[in-house]
Amino acid sequence: MKVLYHHRIASKDGQYVHVSEIIAALRALGHEVVVCGPRSFERQNFGGSVSFVTNLRHWLPSVIHELLEFCYCFFDYIRLSQLIREHRPDFIYERYNLFFPSGIWAKRRFSLPLILEVNSPLYSERCENQGISLHRLARWSQRYCWSRADTLLPVTQVLADRIDQELKAAGVHRGRHTTQVIANGINADDFSPGKHSPRRLNGALVKQVSSWLSQSDTTLVMGFCGFLRPWHRLDRVLDVMAEKRTPSWKLLVLGDGPARAALELRAQNLGLSEQLLITGTVPRENMAALIERFDIALQPDVVDYASPLKLFEYMAMKKAIIAPNKSNITEVLTDGEDALLFESGSDKDFSKQLLRLCRDNLLREKISEKARNTLVRRGFFWLSNAERIAVLAQRLKMDGCTSSEAIN
Repeated sequence: MKVLYHHRIASKDGQYVHVSEIIAALRALGHEVVVCGPRSFERQNFGGSVSFVTNLRHWLPSVIHELLEFCYCFFDYIRLSQLIREHRPDFIYERYNLFFPSGIWAKRRFSLPLILEVNSPLYSERCENQGISLHRLARWSQRYCWSRADTLLPVTQVLADRIDQELKAAGVHRGRHTTQVIANGINADDFSPGKHSPRRLNGALVKQVSSWLSQSDTTLVMGFCGFLRPWHRLDRVLDVMAEKRTPSWKLLVLGDGPARAALELRAQNLGLSEQLLITGTVPRENMAALIERFDIALQPDVVDYASPLKLFEYMAMKKAIIAPNKSNITEVLTDGEDALLFESGSDKDFSKQLLRLCRDNLLREKISEKARNTLVRRGFFWLSNAERIAVLAQRLKMDGCTSSEAIN
């Protein structure tokens, strides 16, 4: 089949991983994929963002920036229409964004099936984090896209239930349109235990990580990868290390973010600076080889509706995982079987479970082995996701959604 992949992401981070991996997986299955997204985005390095967009958000009043976001849809619709006429795709696959109804416009104009991947309830998320000025327009755009997509693909059941509740509260019914949960996944070729040597890393990282690990007898490495935010509460890991005063326990953080400075200051105040290393942004191709160095993989907190990419990376690399006992996590992991789960919001329970893992080699081996088995058994792979997407698209065509015959 021919797929038109439609997105409006401006940062090469976790969301970019999802976009690029789904595109690669669809192509690996033999489907032709045409991509419609911001052209300047492709020139960014991993971890970067489009500077023009970043500057607009920084300098312009939010109401102006949000109007520009919405106005971009008219330009995007013209480009979408050109690509549809040129390539005659069988369906549109879109990554949901706020103020972004152009995919639905194109779907209706050209009678194409549209599958909408939803990773978060962006209206409420932006209200909480960045703030929203154009509330009525934002709410309308979200409901418009959610209610008119032929199939919604939320990444967790928690998110699926939230979408359903929000639409029902607004009196919106999706009719015959369907919803199917497809969690994030992993590339089996890139994340496989025992196949990643530190020699594959770039020179700077080899020197940095290897030198740090050899400074003393390292017996245990607790690791975290991703964007560092205050609510991750990695300071709790330092508190456990400070309490037990075990110099051979170390914390390796693969990433960067606004919580970095506070975490480094905390380590300094606790006398743990030598036991903490924050690498900064890690090139994607080096991530698996660095996770290989972990003994314990940290998922210290998570947004309630998210499908954390790092969770599947940890599972693929056969790591002992500690994570909060939240519904979106228990959709994937089982406490005491393939992870240790702690009571969310409880520092005491977090410390208790982390210490269990630190002190019990056999427990770490057991849950790490089962974590990898769970990943394989349940098919948390991008290729499996692409197969499911293709089946859904084919079903939409067979159910009567007109394809490229309607394009003129």
